[in-house]
Amino acid sequence: RIVTPLELIKTTDLKFGNIAAGPSAGTVVIGTDDSRTKTGGVTLIAAGNVSNAANFYVVGYPDATFTINIPSTILITSGNEEMTVDNFVSNLGSSSTLDGIGEAVLKVGATLNVDPNQSPGLYTGSFDVTVAYN
Repeated sequence: RIVTPLELIKTTDLKFGNIAAGPSAGTVVIGTDDSRTKTGGVTLIAAGNVSNAANFYVVGYPDATFTINIPSTILITSGNEEMTVDNFVSNLGSSSTLDGIGEAVLKVGATLNVDPNQSPGLYTGSFDVTVAYN
């Protein structure tokens, strides 16, 4: 039997929101439930904030199992400045099963590592997510 190829459709980018760096290092964690928490010397700014996990639809053969590969670490940049994003997590773990109509919702969160006195700017980057039938 030839089945429908597995398709991954991004619907929302991962966004850490508005942050102020302080004199000591800190992190901003976006959970797969879209929660935003901080540690250390960062301040989460509420004004104009948009923060959320990355969202994807996985579409394929009904009730099929599949694996999920997400990165371990990436760099995001603003001009010559950079920050590390790591500890990527998936709401589905490393494998899951499509529902009876061949769909699943995949959410990916991660941790942003902010250096002491990190330079202001709009930091951007990208990461790859892959899914494959088992």
